[in-house]
Amino acid sequence: MTSLLVVSADDFGLTDGVCRAVLRGHREGIVTATSLLAVGRSFDLAVRMLADHPGLDVGAHLAIVGEDPPLLSAREIPTLVDRRGAFPLSYRTVVARAATGRLDPADVRREFTAQLARIRSAGVRVTHLDTHQHTHLWPSVGRVVLDLAADAGANGSAVAVRTPRSGSGWPPVGMAVNLLAAGLRRRVDRAGVPTTAAYAGLDQAGAMDAAAFRAAVTELTGSGDAGRGPSTVEINTHPGEAGDPDLGRFDWGGYHWSEELAMLCDPATRALITSLGYTLGSFNDLIGGTAAWQ
Repeated sequence: MTSLLVVSADDFGLTDGVCRAVLRGHREGIVTATSLLAVGRSFDLAVRMLADHPGLDVGAHLAIVGEDPPLLSAREIPTLVDRRGAFPLSYRTVVARAATGRLDPADVRREFTAQLARIRSAGVRVTHLDTHQHTHLWPSVGRVVLDLAADAGANGSAVAVRTPRSGSGWPPVGMAVNLLAAGLRRRVDRAGVPTTAAYAGLDQAGAMDAAAFRAAVTELTGSGDAGRGPSTVEINTHPGEAGDPDLGRFDWGGYHWSEELAMLCDPATRALITSLGYTLGSFNDLIGGTAAWQ
């Protein structure tokens, strides 16, 4: 029996170049899903591009961090922004605010709801939810995401939620991430929200080249029962174009966007996936046929 592999590409809508790279990774490579950034400068272009790619699964990349501004005003979400109405640049600020009671989940819900509404009002069907810099690992943020997923399910439009984790588990960051990840997975399971059985990509963000992908998918394959990989897996990537001038405004040290794109489009990557017993699929496959992949 094969395992379902969802290869996702984050930050769709971040820049024009990232939009083109994601779609190239889908047309010429192994990308089966992408997460649309409602606050991204290239959101409108991303939506127009999707019309020509109906086979690409689309989720919401919900953001309370990053260089792009929120959809709501500082008056509406005061605990998410600074005096200029800007998000913090790092998840670390979100964690610090949340841990000291300075992050209001109601503000998170208002902003995430606005972002999700913007995507849906553009005619995009959302099949999964995740967050910029994985902020939903923090419990109060994760509960908001799960509430939105549950609301969608109650309205007949089931969506999956990403359950990221660190593959290294080394202290202090990897261990902390995995403690939070274990809590998130328990809450996802209790809520009955679809998710994959395994995940990779957090540790390799911006550096998921051919060698890193091979190592990640090979390790996942050995982590399942009866000598095979987990029944469902998400591998998370960040493709982009070499020399994209718009990426210069992001201080994301160590990101090698074009190397990830090259890996995604390399025939050897697809051959590796097949050799390890995976079938490429989407979150839509996960939602529509969970039992088939158990």
